Amino acid sequence: MRIAVVGTGYVGLVTGTCFANSGNTVTCLDINAEKIARLNRGEIPIYEPGLEELVVRNAKAGRLLFTTDTAAAIQAAQVIFLAVGTPPSADGSADLSSLWKVVDSIAQYLDPEAVVVTKSTVPVGSCAGIEARLKERTGRDCRVASNPEFLKEGAAIEDFQKPDRVVVGVRSAAVGEILRSLYKPFLRTEHPFLVMSPESSEMTKYVANSLLATKISFINEVANLCERMEADIDDVRRGIGHDKRIGFAFLFPGVGYGGSCFPKDVQALAAMARDKGVAPRILTAVHETNLAQKQVLGEKIVAHFGGQLAGRRIAVWGLAFKPRTDDIRDAPSLDLLDQLLAGGAQVTVYDPEAMAHVRAIHGDRLTYAAGAMEALDGAECLAIVTEWGDFRHPDFDEMARRLRSPTIFDGRNLYLPAEMRSRGFVYHSIGREAAG
Repeated sequence: MRIAVVGTGYVGLVTGTCFANSGNTVTCLDINAEKIARLNRGEIPIYEPGLEELVVRNAKAGRLLFTTDTAAAIQAAQVIFLAVGTPPSADGSADLSSLWKVVDSIAQYLDPEAVVVTKSTVPVGSCAGIEARLKERTGRDCRVASNPEFLKEGAAIEDFQKPDRVVVGVRSAAVGEILRSLYKPFLRTEHPFLVMSPESSEMTKYVANSLLATKISFINEVANLCERMEADIDDVRRGIGHDKRIGFAFLFPGVGYGGSCFPKDVQALAAMARDKGVAPRILTAVHETNLAQKQVLGEKIVAHFGGQLAGRRIAVWGLAFKPRTDDIRDAPSLDLLDQLLAGGAQVTVYDPEAMAHVRAIHGDRLTYAAGAMEALDGAECLAIVTEWGDFRHPDFDEMARRLRSPTIFDGRNLYLPAEMRSRGFVYHSIGREAAG
């Protein structure tokens, strides 16, 4: 099948590459000429395990093309996926300005039988809006569908190639069958292909992310309570997780969620509710709880130093919002850095992939270490924000030697308090008793 993917960000690049890898001819379109030039040189603008190999392989085979030429990409395409950003506006609602620009730009080049598919996360009713806009510009009814993505950064290739389900929203059975055929190679293990209306499909994406975000905010609030009640969140989590109605997924306490999906999707769904006269009480609480949770680790550090951070040297491990990505959008690390810098601390940071993005924000206000251990030299404490595998089994003896004071604030509960106490560390985590 001949496919065009508009937008070469995280979703668009993964989508285009995986469809090319299953034998389709895919043209990825973007207005950013520099990005397209880099992709044509085999340079990947994002970090995602396994992506570079697939891009290079399929580009070499002639199945994966990159261009800024709208006419060339759209005229030959049977299916056009829209994968442009929909960032939050000031009121939390999704900003669709980039989406409408794309719809306007492709209208004159659409084949009458082509199917336009929204891969971007868009508010309920967006497919209907695209249909109306395309009819206004082409003078005919155009086929538009919804196909939300459920990719986890750091595992996006596997998620796309082995989805637990594929959701499509269509107006006609014929369009549904086109998309079913396209996804058939990825559904050989009988995972469901779910067909529904575009409105239900659009809602499904927001509800899925908002429910997962709710679990995170809930367990974080419980963890904070555990610290006040002499309970241990690890025990509590095990106690509830074995209930099949609850399960363990997303019940890991920490410093709050970030990234490109959960923060904006919770706010967008709340904005949609308010627009329809429904009070989004749970969604509002989820968002506010998460904002507060991002302050918890910094508050622990401030309390430890008696409210005086000026001149203190502090090391931070982990900047990306989660491991196996370089994405710092809404990352909890940014909140912590703001707290520490505002208090006058001297901060040294290390992350395997995300330091360049943080440097673009903070410049020389931070010190950027060449490695995890180097970040500790002379620091009075270490704060752990991202649970990279590199940090799970460090040389604790070397850590104690490099740190001026063997003190750790663990925002991801990587270690056991009893073990850290036995090693001579002062150890603070989330929802568990302090050690040392």
